[in-house]
Amino acid sequence: MTSPPDRPFAATAGHDPEASEEDRMRPGEVAVPLPEGFDAGLFYIGRVRTPWHHRGDCPRNARQSDAVCTIELDPRYAQGLTGVETCTHLLVLYWMHQARRDLVVQAPRHYGEPRGTFALRSPVRPNPIAASVARLVAVEGTRLTVIGLDCLDGTPLLDLKPYFASTDAVADAVVGWHAARKS
Repeated sequence: MTSPPDRPFAATAGHDPEASEEDRMRPGEVAVPLPEGFDAGLFYIGRVRTPWHHRGDCPRNARQSDAVCTIELDPRYAQGLTGVETCTHLLVLYWMHQARRDLVVQAPRHYGEPRGTFALRSPVRPNPIAASVARLVAVEGTRLTVIGLDCLDGTPLLDLKPYFASTDAVADAVVGWHAARKS
């Protein structure tokens, strides 16, 4: 499986006039220096194929899209798919490899008010791990057809888990700042 390598974010891009719009800091945002080393390692178990090739084209969240996407699992993990065809939905964990990693306060375009990174679902975070609940449409070998993702084509896949509505859904969960926001 070949795809472009991860593009590590340069912490200086926030102040670089040549940086893309997504990499520039907005008013109210705060960046911190990144640690010099990593605490853990990950294995990418595949890649996600989507219709989006630029970050600005991706839906703000996976539930806003009915685009059909493909998960290409590395063949060495094929046996791990045993029984997955019985699932209607999967929890898909992926690595937002083009996201900044140094912001602790962000000012999302669609909210206009700075918030702490850990109060947002933004891919911009120290460890850009994203999670989506995707509807499983088909399984053909190590290719899974799904609906409900919001990432770039070629995004590294971290893990797949069955989605259990009885365990994973919390009907009374509230994000206070979002609930109080006027649409």
